[in-house]
Amino acid sequence: MTAKPNTRIDIGGLELKNPVMTASGTFGYGREFADLIDLNRLGAIIVKGLSLEPSKGNPPLRIVETRCGMLNAIGLENVGLEAFVKEKIPFLQKLTTPILVNIYGKTKEEYAELAARLDDIEAISGIEVNISCPNVKAGGAAFGAYPQTAAEVVRAVRSKTTKPLVVKLSPNVTDIAEIARSVEAAGADSVSLINTITGMAIDIESRRPKLANITGGLSGPAIKPIALRMVWQVAQSVKIPVIGVGGIMNAKDALEFLVAGAAAVQIGTANFINPRATLDVIEGIESYLIEKEISDIYEIIGSLETNQIIS
Repeated sequence: MTAKPNTRIDIGGLELKNPVMTASGTFGYGREFADLIDLNRLGAIIVKGLSLEPSKGNPPLRIVETRCGMLNAIGLENVGLEAFVKEKIPFLQKLTTPILVNIYGKTKEEYAELAARLDDIEAISGIEVNISCPNVKAGGAAFGAYPQTAAEVVRAVRSKTTKPLVVKLSPNVTDIAEIARSVEAAGADSVSLINTITGMAIDIESRRPKLANITGGLSGPAIKPIALRMVWQVAQSVKIPVIGVGGIMNAKDALEFLVAGAAAVQIGTANFINPRATLDVIEGIESYLIEKEISDIYEIIGSLETNQIIS
């Protein structure tokens, strides 16, 4: 086969030229990588988490390297909505690659307001909703920890925007498939999973936590098997597209997620190690399709053969 295989995919009403996206919080606002890679070759760019007001995040230390990964407790530091629109959108709107904004709030009303104010910005192709944030009205429990609160946030956001809506799921739950079904019913166009897994590290000399926040989110290769399992489960539980995230370092990793049922993938921690990771994954997927004489990427999505079905 000499013709280039079709790598275009659809994630709930948003078409991407290829299934490789950047994970929020690992790619800045896109411009930070502009001198390192061609941003227009990416399937999509998801900018770092955005709140209504600027946030300084957590105090240092905020990042600790671990075996096969890293712990981060950045605390969702960001410039806030007003500065984002004024300072970041002018650059992003020049790109042909779809831009998604990851949003978070402390109340469902904050999520809704963010969605409403982003809805009219043409340069933004979609919204990713981070429901791993603490609900201040419910004593700090994460919105995404329970089907009801997860659905409430999604319904609030859905009522304020017509843009494609991706909901990013937390792995720190009892049944992630149940959460996925709840946000699907509430109006999500697709789901992305997984977010980081809560962990910690201790300095045995001082006998103190290495992170100032005590705990942080574990990412990188260490969480890939968990993320892969959860993507497989969720892909069989919902009808909307699933986006795989977690420990994807190369094209082989990405292909595993596609075979498990993901329609697209997000590259996160790998960007810190190899700024070209996203392009390497895109090229690796294309090479695999050519080598296997597969003309369309949808031929491999969800092609895992097992004797077990998860309901």
